[in-house]
Amino acid sequence: MTNTTEYGWNEASGVSLMTKLRSDLKAAMLSKNEEVKGAVRIIISEFPTKITQPITLESGKKSSRPKRDEEITNDEIITVIMGLCKSERQTLEFTKQATSDYLQVLESYLPQMATEEEILAWAQANIDLAQFKSPMQAMGVIMKHFGKGADGNMVKKVLGSMAS
Repeated sequence: MTNTTEYGWNEASGVSLMTKLRSDLKAAMLSKNEEVKGAVRIIISEFPTKITQPITLESGKKSSRPKRDEEITNDEIITVIMGLCKSERQTLEFTKQATSDYLQVLESYLPQMATEEEILAWAQANIDLAQFKSPMQAMGVIMKHFGKGADGNMVKKVLGSMAS
């Protein structure tokens, strides 16, 4: 794989994900980095169908239009990238491969996921399982706190270990 360390995104960088994708696409085209160029083009090509704004036409019919670049939020882009990662992992599983250059490029644009230890520490400090009928009911509270930075299966595992 070509070196992709200069590509990718981090929330702390202070740059919107859309801006970073556009600048990385330009840089990849100039440096002839085919893996990054292809992956970023696929991400951006998903926006018109996946990220839309509901509208009402003059006739009263409900419809939607693609959002303009300045209307698209980082969370919406992250959702699109997570979907692409999921389908790529399924493809890799089917072909019995561990990883691909494409998946690595996609993951470089996702926020750093919370570790099991971070989730457990936050949950122990902020959640009283006695308030819930079932420990799994606390999942919503944890997911709301971590947002897209926590894997649901990891949270489920943490809650299972806390309950026992």
